[in-house]
Amino acid sequence: MHLTFHKDNFHTLGDKLTKKDKHLRFIVKQYGYPPLWTRPANFQTLVHIILEQQVSLASARAALNKLQEKLGVITPRKIFSLSDEELKACYFSRQKIVYVKCLAQSIIAKQTNLKTLSALNDSEVRQQLKTIKGIGDWTVDVYLLFALQRTDIFPVGDLAMVNALKEIKQLPKKISQEKLLALGEEWRPYRSIATMLLWHYYIQKRGIKL
Repeated sequence: MHLTFHKDNFHTLGDKLTKKDKHLRFIVKQYGYPPLWTRPANFQTLVHIILEQQVSLASARAALNKLQEKLGVITPRKIFSLSDEELKACYFSRQKIVYVKCLAQSIIAKQTNLKTLSALNDSEVRQQLKTIKGIGDWTVDVYLLFALQRTDIFPVGDLAMVNALKEIKQLPKKISQEKLLALGEEWRPYRSIATMLLWHYYIQKRGIKL
């Protein structure tokens, strides 16, 4: 059984962290708890996360919306019904066309089964998804956190989370991933909840509309 968060335990797990960490306590005091950000554990969600790689959330959402206008429900087989030019018209970069098609092909060929991932532990999910071109640690982290709702994900490759952590703990601008991981150790086994609080801080402080 893998530890997951959900609407019934999210605040309870958060309270465990805020009792121990004054910076997380400040976030909740200042901005309250974030919404329970979750996504379905399916192909469309992985496509959405690929679209979010290295661009703003708004840009990725615009691309996903455009794709949904063309396809309705986004499935692996429907991806291959569109030409590269049609995908470019949905704001897909050339690279992301390749990545999404590789993911779709992997599922069609039954090399990847997203339905069975929930039975695997975090490292097994990571190992399986990273065999697909264009899926790295950040993409896996976001899928584990939002779609599989695992409690102990700490995406040190996520700029917003890292910048929020640096700000709130007054860390140097240049800090290694090893040091960030060491800082996150105190939040185990609930690093996902700490991550969501840090994202919430980043979004609220900057007045970002989601």
